[in-house]
Amino acid sequence: MTSTRQDAWTQDEDLLLAEVVLRHIREGGTQLGAFEEVGRSLSRTAAACGFRWNSYVRKQYKSGIELAKKQRKELKKQNNGEQLQDPSSEPVINETVSEQQELQLRDVIRFLEEYEKTESEFQKVVNENRNLNTQISKLQEQVKTLKTQNNTLENNIQLIEEDYKALIEIMERARKMVVLQEDERSKKVKFQMDRNGNLERVEK
Repeated sequence: MTSTRQDAWTQDEDLLLAEVVLRHIREGGTQLGAFEEVGRSLSRTAAACGFRWNSYVRKQYKSGIELAKKQRKELKKQNNGEQLQDPSSEPVINETVSEQQELQLRDVIRFLEEYEKTESEFQKVVNENRNLNTQISKLQEQVKTLKTQNNTLENNIQLIEEDYKALIEIMERARKMVVLQEDERSKKVKFQMDRNGNLERVEK
C-alpha cells in the first residue's frame, strides 16, 4: 500500500492539480473526481488535493476557471442539441443523470470523510505549533530573567573589585605609616657612656 505524502507541494504538482481540475470543469466532471485523480498520481489524499486547491491554487487560476465553465456550457448546449434530435435516447439520458448524481453524492461523502481526517491532522499541527510558541515565550522570559541576573552579578563583581582595590590601598598606606614610625623611632635612639664605660641606649 502506497503511503500518503505529507510534504509540501511543488510548483509542478500545483500545475498538475490545476490542469486536471480545469479539465474536469470543462468536461462537466466533478472537482472531487479531479482531486482523486491527482491524489492517485501524487500519492496524496483527495482531501489534501481539495484543501490545496481551495486554499491556494484556485486563486491563481480564476480566469482559467471562468473559461472552463464557458466551454462546459458550450459543450452542454451541443449535447442538448444532439439529444433533441434523437428523442429515443431520453430514457437512457435520465438514467445516466441519475447514476451520475448518485456517484457524485458518494464522492461528496467520501470527500467529506477524507477532508475531516485532513482537518483533524491540520488541527493537531496548529495545536502543536501553539504549544511550541508557548514554550518559546517561556524560554524567552527565562533568557530575559537570566540576562537581568547576569547584569546584577556583573555589577556586584565590579563593586567588589573596587572595594578590594580600596582595601589594598588602605593596607599599603598603613604599611607605609608603620615604616615611617619605625624610622622616626630609630632616629630618636641615643647612646651614652655609663659609669663603667659601657654604651647604653637612651630614648630622646
